[in-house]
Amino acid sequence: MRQTTMAKPSTVVRQWYVVDAEGQTLGRLATQVATLLRGKHKVDYTPHVDCGDYVIVINAEKAVISGDQEFKKMYYRHTGYPGGLKTRSTGEMRKKFPKQWVEKAIMGMLPHTKLGDVQRTHLFVYTGDQHPHQAQQPKEFELKG
Repeated sequence: MRQTTMAKPSTVVRQWYVVDAEGQTLGRLATQVATLLRGKHKVDYTPHVDCGDYVIVINAEKAVISGDQEFKKMYYRHTGYPGGLKTRSTGEMRKKFPKQWVEKAIMGMLPHTKLGDVQRTHLFVYTGDQHPHQAQQPKEFELKG
């Protein structure tokens, strides 16, 4: 009889990946990066252990969206004061805050728990094609689709 193997935090081997967002649809990019961050692509994936890898996303400003989301989709935040609801359109987020735009899409696909908080720290998003993580020797990750 076989036993299910469960990963332990001491046995997890982490890799560094670089993902180029140029020309990629934001939602499809976010799902695949979230899979890497959670570690679901590994054979020893364990839901309650952080098995994920480190992911570097470059060219965040060159990600694309489909349809008319540019004007219809809105991002909301609240200042905490009465009447403090702030809204931004997707077009505004993409032009003024491309890093936060991509981060928000990816982080929304991670669990909203203590484990998800740890996994969020393994994501690095940059505008342009340069990043300061050359010493970690990241591998290029080809997105599907």
